[in-house]
Amino acid sequence: MIHKNPAESTPRMNLQLALLTLCQGLFLVNNVTFIAINGLVGLSLAPLPWMATLPLVGYVVGGAAFSGLVARHQRAWGRRRAFQLGLGVAALSTALCAYAASSGQFWLLVAATFTAGYYNANAGLYRFAATEIVEPRFKERAISWVLAGGILGAVAGPNLANATRDVFPVPFAGAYLSLVGVALLSMAVISFIRFPALPLPTAARPGRALKQIAAQPIFIVAVITCALGYGVMNLLMAATPIAMSQHTHAFHSTALVLEWHVLGMFVPSFFTGSLIRRFGTLPIMAIGVLLYAACIAVALSGVDLMHFLGALLMLGVGWNFLYIGGTTLFTEAYAPEEKTTAQAALDFCVYSTMALTSFGSGALITTQGWTWLNLGTIVPVLAIAAALSWLALHRRRLSLAIKAQQAPT
Repeated sequence: MIHKNPAESTPRMNLQLALLTLCQGLFLVNNVTFIAINGLVGLSLAPLPWMATLPLVGYVVGGAAFSGLVARHQRAWGRRRAFQLGLGVAALSTALCAYAASSGQFWLLVAATFTAGYYNANAGLYRFAATEIVEPRFKERAISWVLAGGILGAVAGPNLANATRDVFPVPFAGAYLSLVGVALLSMAVISFIRFPALPLPTAARPGRALKQIAAQPIFIVAVITCALGYGVMNLLMAATPIAMSQHTHAFHSTALVLEWHVLGMFVPSFFTGSLIRRFGTLPIMAIGVLLYAACIAVALSGVDLMHFLGALLMLGVGWNFLYIGGTTLFTEAYAPEEKTTAQAALDFCVYSTMALTSFGSGALITTQGWTWLNLGTIVPVLAIAAALSWLALHRRRLSLAIKAQQAPT
């Protein structure tokens, strides 16, 4: 009798994937609201202006710091229980953020956002969990569909921040409290999702050490593109609210720019997976690099509303192509029993890079300005282009070597 893997008989789009997509959307409501307000609240409370983005830094440093712990919890308790724990931490930490903002305690706010990093690291795995509830041949589309849930964050996040900023006497305390409800709603939704059991290492299949997994060219390039691609996007996105404030744009204009930016990040997800299947991962990622270059060019050309909006829109689409492409590429780097170890390593690199860029954005935007901030992104964009070119050349040489071995003598 032939036993089928449950995932292999699962349709490409199903209720489980739809619910996970909603959870991703609610995760992005949290993240976009944090991006919209953390820098401004930080600027009002920080002892020194360059410390303004430390609350945002705390969030991504927490993501990096907790990535290993999250991997262990996922192995021990399974996807759903670990995800629910992350959402519980999200509710408690955002309530603490509201208290810190109301009482004017800057370092408590940083500690609260650092604690929220556990949720950040947990929910960052939704994209990998998506590949486990569809047929393997639909993994690119599953990643795309789940990330498309970010559209909810694009629309609701900035508007939620704008609508709740003055609910209480202290600006944005109400926005933090609203995120408690967002986390509790997501906790309810995720309780209806059935995730397959995670494959664990056994004596027969112990899995490779991380050092061996990380030595593969495909691992190296996937990590470089995901980490640096996210880092460049985060550097510019985190600085945008402060930069627009410096150039006398009203907060509703900042909310509009962030809304279009996050739409650019996630609307293409409806077709990015199909584009990858048709044209290949590396060509789509190369287009992402070109969009980053276009973003920098537009940002350097002026500081009017449309300059910010156009640059951030292209930045969002470029991120989509690089991140979905990099994630898809990364799924080829490990065996099933190695997934939690490998995924934690990738996200540790991503969150560490985001931490550096979140801190750098606050320091650069308050000391050097928007122009130098954008000029500084040229180096990592060139590094991404070099990594993609290297992998393409490596694959070509490998293909030629295989053909040479197969050729009749």
